[in-house]
Amino acid sequence: MVLTIHIMNHLSSKRDDQLLEVQANKLQNLLNEILHCCEDRRFYEAQRFGLPYAEIRCLLLFKGERYLTVKGIAQKLDVAKSRITKLIDGLLKKGMVERMEDPRDARVKLISLTNKGIEKVKKIEEFHKDVHKQILLRLDHQERKAILSRLEVLKLAMESVRSELG
Repeated sequence: MVLTIHIMNHLSSKRDDQLLEVQANKLQNLLNEILHCCEDRRFYEAQRFGLPYAEIRCLLLFKGERYLTVKGIAQKLDVAKSRITKLIDGLLKKGMVERMEDPRDARVKLISLTNKGIEKVKKIEEFHKDVHKQILLRLDHQERKAILSRLEVLKLAMESVRSELG
């Protein structure tokens, strides 16, 4: 009897491991496909707004912010300050941002959106909202509710693993 229970537990554990392997592969494939869709949208977005996607990301950082520093932008985008300087120079030439000295510290340069930059950000955000609405409209009410709930659970699980990885 004990041997039978042990064998059944072993078989059940092996099936669970196999199922987990299949599910991990499915998750990886789905996330890769979703990432590919997002990359396609980014390419389209860059063309639509006439800006490299890096500049779009930079502009979107100003949501709720009047001023940012090069250092702050570099930290938020997780890139070198030298890269941000080039990015800001491109946005300056396009009239999207302006650079000024911090009145409290002349070594610090403050970056802010111009009216043209503010308008561009509004258009980009409107585009994002429209894309997300179009996705949700392809689902019925219950599917939307379930997917959004499951995505929240997935996000929390991914954040937990990320924090464990360091």
